Amino acid sequence: QAQLVESGGGLVQAGGSLRLSCAASGRTFSRYPMAWFRQAPWKERAFVASISWSGGSTSYADSVKGRFTISRDNAKNTVYLQMNSLQAEDTAVYYCAACQTWRTADSSDCAHWGQGTQVTVSS
Repeated sequence: QAQLVESGGGLVQAGGSLRLSCAASGRTFSRYPMAWFRQAPWKERAFVASISWSGGSTSYADSVKGRFTISRDNAKNTVYLQMNSLQAEDTAVYYCAACQTWRTADSSDCAHWGQGTQVTVSS
């Protein structure tokens, strides 16, 4: 099974940018659609973005559309989340996941999860 490790989180001022990475182990990585979710304190885990196995199709939550970009490099077994124009409401732990389909906003469709990386946006 896939093992996922997120990195790139940290503290950033409102309006700034961060790029998250999710490194996957295992030779089946390129066969999984991938997604990013986030969970803020006292909130449910929420969908952020997803990408098809080939990288040709993507989907975004309305709250991040136009600001965040998901991408993947299957040769490097890595998926990315470029986050621009960050706002305080983006503060959360961000998780990457390997899922059954990119056409999802449901975490139950995702069988493999990373440990999460903290993103804190100060305002």
